Amino acid sequence: MGRREELLDRVTDHVLSDGLIGLTLRPLAAAVGTSDRMLLYHFGSRDALVSAVVAESTARAARVVGALPPAASVRDAVNRLWETYRQEPLRSCLTLYVQAAASGLIGEEPYRSDARTSNQQWAAVLGDHLVASGAPAERVGRLVTLVDSALYGFHLTLITDRPEELAQGVDDLAVAAEALATS
Repeated sequence: MGRREELLDRVTDHVLSDGLIGLTLRPLAAAVGTSDRMLLYHFGSRDALVSAVVAESTARAARVVGALPPAASVRDAVNRLWETYRQEPLRSCLTLYVQAAASGLIGEEPYRSDARTSNQQWAAVLGDHLVASGAPAERVGRLVTLVDSALYGFHLTLITDRPEELAQGVDDLAVAAEALATS
């Protein structure tokens, strides 16, 4: 592993732990045991560093989902994805993505482009998992849109802090996804 990759790994760990909002180079560099000049040398700018962190976080999350064994059904796959979303490292990766995507929604670059790139990678890995779990390939695009959007919503929901209510909502989604896959 080269110096840039080593720094990226440490910076990504830090950002996953502490968040993207309010990130500045000097405190970040101190936290990962380097200088802000070294970060700029290896990444060029704060924005380029954040882009690399978002990409690394997405790659980590994609590896987690890609390693999931196929589920017995689409319903089971959706429920398993939710359980995986609620655990580390995926929970922090999703939160980081949401922070970057929120900045992208108001038009800030590079976050808007980063979010699009992450979305494409994420959709591919979710689609692969759903197909491996029994979803027909010709419907997987619709399923990914439904499942991904809804699970992100559940991840962000503040309507309840009772996990059993969220789990019931996720299972309702899973039933709908199963129906879409089999209709």
